[in-house]
Amino acid sequence: MQDRLGDKVRLLHVLDAITEIENYLQDTDLAHFVKNSMMFNATLRQLEIIGEACNRLSQNLLLNHPEIPWARIIGLRNLVIHEYFGIDDFTIWNVIKINLPELKVNVQAILDNDEF
Repeated sequence: MQDRLGDKVRLLHVLDAITEIENYLQDTDLAHFVKNSMMFNATLRQLEIIGEACNRLSQNLLLNHPEIPWARIIGLRNLVIHEYFGIDDFTIWNVIKINLPELKVNVQAILDNDEF
């Protein structure tokens, strides 16, 4: 079944959420991130949005872009929502600093190259 918003809108949601996280963490280090519960929880919310948007992408798009670890992204969303007390701060920080920049580049490339 086709998602009513479609792949392009969902991918734009991913980019918007990444931009929000980048704005939250501008000039922030790990220690400040972990101590600032508002920043930490706002970031988790954006990670939820990223995971939910990816979960609603078409199977065709997911299969055509195996370079993106869709299952891990969706799995992180599930972890954040269902295991919120078991979230490791350092793991979230690494996702943000290591994985999100690459995801941003890959999603932008899909938007630039694919027709919707």
